[in-house]
Amino acid sequence: MGILTRTIANNLGENPNPGINYRNFLINGSMVFFRRGQSFTANGYTADRWSMDESTDGAVTVSQTSDVPAGIGIKNALKIVVTTADTSIAANQYCGLTQFIEGQNMTKLNYGTANAENMMLSFWVKSNKTGIYCVRFVKEAGDETRYETPIEYTINVANTWEKKNISLSPTAGSTALITASAGAIKQDPNAGFRIQFTHAVGTDYQATNNTWVAGSDKMGTTNSVNLLDSTSNEWYLTGVQLEMGTSTTSFEHLPEDVELTRCQRYFFKLQGTGTYMNFGMTATNGTASLMFITLPTVMRNTPTISSSGTFSSNVPYGGSYENTTAGPSIGDYGMNLARVDFTTSTSHAAGLNGRILLLAQATGFIAFDAEL
Repeated sequence: MGILTRTIANNLGENPNPGINYRNFLINGSMVFFRRGQSFTANGYTADRWSMDESTDGAVTVSQTSDVPAGIGIKNALKIVVTTADTSIAANQYCGLTQFIEGQNMTKLNYGTANAENMMLSFWVKSNKTGIYCVRFVKEAGDETRYETPIEYTINVANTWEKKNISLSPTAGSTALITASAGAIKQDPNAGFRIQFTHAVGTDYQATNNTWVAGSDKMGTTNSVNLLDSTSNEWYLTGVQLEMGTSTTSFEHLPEDVELTRCQRYFFKLQGTGTYMNFGMTATNGTASLMFITLPTVMRNTPTISSSGTFSSNVPYGGSYENTTAGPSIGDYGMNLARVDFTTSTSHAAGLNGRILLLAQATGFIAFDAEL
């Protein structure tokens, strides 16, 4: 398919990748992309698109592992290890792993109408701690009302990969909240839905199993186990798929370049690899050195920028090096073109060409973040 033909097909809503249905609402369900790092000890994003939210007197570490179920064609999983125990979860404490979904990606669910669709969540899970866990489903408020429900699942056998299937009905608990107008998912690039795998739930955040309620923070039930009660506890997850319908299908294996591009809509990282790595070409204007970067895809919204390492400006190209005194910062952003601004200690004539380099730090980076 030529570039023009592919562009027309995309604009017409046709699938540019025949054989791929994109039935999974979730991104990076196979936990293959961990571009922020390989191990995390604090709250925030871990695997691409997956955020850890821990508010207890304990602590956990999240990492990528190659310990996966046999025979399913997945090579990575997410692993949570308890590093500090909390044997008594307070009423207002909780721990969970979350993915937010853009509202505009869930149009076909018809939430907010009598034709609202069912969904199925399937995943592979393993833990040494057996018992009842919960997945929290949240229809975000948007311009209407926030509704949510926890649904239980059971880990039956210790240290054994098990596949779980959870059915989510728009009328769970014989409610009509989702099928009324306030159940609509706002169709924009903001969070319209989320799922959360919970590991500890205080009484303030407990609700009835599989029953939609209005309000917030209904993360589990009274039956929920406390994974954080021992530093011996571990929990693994992979092959996560959320799809429309009343039955599960096999995990949708997207090509890695396709899944990477989907992740890069929310987070993109230019990573250093060694001494004097060239990050981009620049133009000067006095002490301003402006670098222009074409990002691999259009990001969800104007990104924020973060960085690590010492950056040097080489102006003009091939001339002397000088460390930057400020930056990087986002100057302008449009579609997938970003202007990244640095300040140099020396003023240069307007319009000189140069480059920005990372000095001898292979761990240095510039990251663009447009997460939900």
